[in-house]
Amino acid sequence: MPRKDPGSSIWFSLAIDGESLGYFNGCEGLSTQVEVEQRQEGGNNGFVWQLPTRVTFSNIRLTRPLTPDTAKVAKWISSVQTGIKRPTAQISAMRADGSLVARWGLIDVLPVSWQGPSLDPNSPSVANEVLEIAHHGFTD
Repeated sequence: MPRKDPGSSIWFSLAIDGESLGYFNGCEGLSTQVEVEQRQEGGNNGFVWQLPTRVTFSNIRLTRPLTPDTAKVAKWISSVQTGIKRPTAQISAMRADGSLVARWGLIDVLPVSWQGPSLDPNSPSVANEVLEIAHHGFTD
């Protein structure tokens, strides 16, 4: 059985309500934070309750070089102007051979920002785009 190298290159796919928006080579912000409130136990000076109060989710930033799939992202962002619909999304982390490493389902996704490339002939670098999305949590 071939060994799965955990240090191999990873790329990410993004799908909104099952429709693929393409592949990305960078993904950051897959995180959550649970706020905790402390309550001291009456009569027990050696114990403090740690009670969860609010769960927050950070925005996710996906990056890639410009591709023909950039038009799909623009179409999705434009759809927000005609009415806010909060679809579900799925981000999949894939190895170079196409095998799945991990998958995250997201609830109530909304595009927050899109940044296109800097088109400067004096700086011949790869034309990248950055898509930032907000969400209200992970699915099971």
